[in-house]
Amino acid sequence: MIVVMESHSPLELLSAQLKILVSDTVKYTLLGLSVSLLLLALGILCWQTIRYCKQTKNNRGTRQTRVNSLLLYTDERPSMAVLYSRPPHTKVEDICLEGHRVNHYLSPSSDSSQTEGEVDEKVSIKKLEGSLRFSLYYDQMQSRLVVTILQVKRLQEHTESCSQQSFVKVRLMRAESHRLNLEDNWDKEEKGKILWTVLQEWKTQIIRSGSNPLLGDQFSCALQQQEDMLHHTNLRMEVWDFDTFSRNTILGEVRVQLGQLKISQPLELQEELQIPQKDLVGEVLLSLKFLPTSQRLEVGLLKVRTVPAETHSDTALYARISIQCNQYRLRYQKTSAVSRCLMTIFNEVFIFSLPEFPLERCKITVSVYETRKTNKHLIGQLTVGKEKSSEDKHWNLMMCSVRQPVAKWHGLMI
Repeated sequence: MIVVMESHSPLELLSAQLKILVSDTVKYTLLGLSVSLLLLALGILCWQTIRYCKQTKNNRGTRQTRVNSLLLYTDERPSMAVLYSRPPHTKVEDICLEGHRVNHYLSPSSDSSQTEGEVDEKVSIKKLEGSLRFSLYYDQMQSRLVVTILQVKRLQEHTESCSQQSFVKVRLMRAESHRLNLEDNWDKEEKGKILWTVLQEWKTQIIRSGSNPLLGDQFSCALQQQEDMLHHTNLRMEVWDFDTFSRNTILGEVRVQLGQLKISQPLELQEELQIPQKDLVGEVLLSLKFLPTSQRLEVGLLKVRTVPAETHSDTALYARISIQCNQYRLRYQKTSAVSRCLMTIFNEVFIFSLPEFPLERCKITVSVYETRKTNKHLIGQLTVGKEKSSEDKHWNLMMCSVRQPVAKWHGLMI
């Protein structure tokens, strides 16, 4: 009898022994534990997802409440019917850093100084002190007015430096007999103001001296129709403190009515400095539109109405629009130059992206300039805005009609 013996490998023997040791109870226990861990992981994932969705919804609702509770679910894409002359360019600059950028004010002949810089000249006066000595003479034979700025006396030191730098700005202004036809659109306080035209504008040399600087600058211009002109002409002389590294500060002004003086012979006068006042020189039709969700402000300069002193074919007007929002200044934008006439039409719209919400403080400044060949000078300014405690009427109308342009006439002051 032959017996056949089967041979098994060691691996097969080990596998057979493991199958015997691991019972069915252990297998089902491990499987149940794995399924429990999987369900726990899925539960944690769902809980985190629900929590994230709730937090995002709450943040979105808080932001919409700050912006406005009106019409936040409509589309804000600008209409294709309105074509803008240039894409929006917004540059945010911290005003606190401007004091360190002294090179911006070093060159008096640059575009950003003096002529352009007059927009930001300080007009606040802490304490008024001083007087201005000057002389007037009207030459009847030549129909010519001669103004001589002699001296500024008892000028208070406003700077920490030893030498005071001052100059005098002289404006010859005429009161217009006719009224503008759009006074019904103005505020009540604007209707009673007289419309003025700047006939001539001069500026003395800058004197670096003490509190009693001697000037001696003389200016003259032709005045036709003596009786009519002198009785409706005023002389406005402003004393300024010049600062090379900052903005010029006005110290006071003197106003003289030529029709009440006998200036057929040279007449020397000395008048105390008074608090500066603004004069109405025209009006501007301004349009404002606020888009809260996209944080944009559209400023439209539609029309500018002034009374030119003289008619020149080569004179043109342009405007500079600057915005200061929550202590940040946005990069200003300029309109194109348009030939000056009684009613100058621009019809240009500019877009400014506002830096943050809520808008606690926002000031829109529009400065209108006249250009003639290479010369340019400031005609007037207007300001619209919002403070913490008060709002301008135009600003309030804009916020009440969100996403709709609101146009209003404003007085142009100088």
